[in-house]
Amino acid sequence: MDTEYTYEGAFQELQSIVADIESGQINVDDLTAKIQRAASLIAVCRAKLTSSEAEVEKLLIKLHQADEGEPKQVDEEE
Repeated sequence: MDTEYTYEGAFQELQSIVADIESGQINVDDLTAKIQRAASLIAVCRAKLTSSEAEVEKLLIKLHQADEGEPKQVDEEE
């Protein structure tokens, strides 16, 4: 794709395409192009979600490692 999309931008355009298709007002000649565009946008959304998931995993691992390095507080019973 020639343009960098945000997840939100790609998702909004995808929703618009779906609404157009569901309306039944698209001619057959335009339908193929709309479906191809939708497939590209789905790929963008999937890639962004996968990337975000990987970043969250890295952050969780770092947090877990940081927690293991700190001394644990023990609640003393009276």
